Amino acid sequence: MEETIVSASTIAWLAFAVSTVFGFVANRTNFCTMGAVSDIINMGDWSRMRMWVVAIAVAILGTAALQLAGLIDVTRSIYTGSKLTWLSHIVGGLAFGVGMTLASGCGSKTLIRIGGGNLKSLVVFVFLAISAYMTLRGLFAVWRVNILDTVAAELPHTQDIPAFIAAAGIEPASALAISAGLIGIILLLWAVAERDARTVDVWLGGVVVGATVIAGWYVSGHIGYVAEHPETLEEAFIATNSGRAESLTFVGPLAFTLELLMFWSDTSRIVTFGIASVLGVIAGSALYAVVSKSFRLEGFRDAPDLARHMIGGILMGFGGVTALGCTIGQGITGLSTLAVGAFITTAAIITGCAIAMKIQYWLLMREA
Repeated sequence: MEETIVSASTIAWLAFAVSTVFGFVANRTNFCTMGAVSDIINMGDWSRMRMWVVAIAVAILGTAALQLAGLIDVTRSIYTGSKLTWLSHIVGGLAFGVGMTLASGCGSKTLIRIGGGNLKSLVVFVFLAISAYMTLRGLFAVWRVNILDTVAAELPHTQDIPAFIAAAGIEPASALAISAGLIGIILLLWAVAERDARTVDVWLGGVVVGATVIAGWYVSGHIGYVAEHPETLEEAFIATNSGRAESLTFVGPLAFTLELLMFWSDTSRIVTFGIASVLGVIAGSALYAVVSKSFRLEGFRDAPDLARHMIGGILMGFGGVTALGCTIGQGITGLSTLAVGAFITTAAIITGCAIAMKIQYWLLMREA
């Protein structure tokens, strides 16, 4: 029986729908990893961090459920390869963390702010996209491939935590259920530990953002999966830039979005899952901004402010590609696969962000 292949446009529209929900709810709840770190450092408020942790927990549990049901296989993604490029994860994560602090938000927050009318974030978008493309295929790519990516650990199996447990003799499905269940439940318990974090925004933002990552995996990893493409006779994932299963991430897709705009007349180029996700976040955020009457144009206050955002965008583009993801791409989507690299990158991003904030505060006090 011939396998039915879904069209690339169908995958793109589904990705657009999923990310529109992400953009709307993220704007509504002020979902922001950099903001979460800032709240902790400056005010001792852990609410937004707990929102992010809820999103991670939901993504881990939901992604594992899809895998156990045989609907997706995250080992067919960029996150779980047997080559652990730990130095790239550390350097890239630190660069991204510093960059998002200078640019007033990560890749997803940049798109959300664009939807709300922020012109500064439009500049960040351009510099992030150019830097990401340079790190994928240009000048920065040479440094990344020849220096950072060469420092790696070759594992005898994939780098996800269930694979390590299965290597000890436990059945793979049981290893996945045990690891995802324990980690997901522990994170949820930590998130509800404080009463002041049990608010509508924390749970709305956390659950919906986590659910959109799960939906992304289902769209690209199940609906868009073809076991044997009639043209190549190989397995394929329809309309993904990586050629593998993908979910929400916002660094590489910004580069591919800019590339599509520049080469629009090339009919071989299509709107991919990642590009549609970028556009969907902007649309969802804009929709909320209009409905809530919070849409307003905002520009730079001075030249140093412009310079900070430009540098921040460059660092995020380089760091996000080098570390294989951002606060969403690694901090939620990557973590949903339980990949070791995702844990390293996420810790590095938070560290880089915290260091940059401390330095900014020190400079501010010094000027005062």
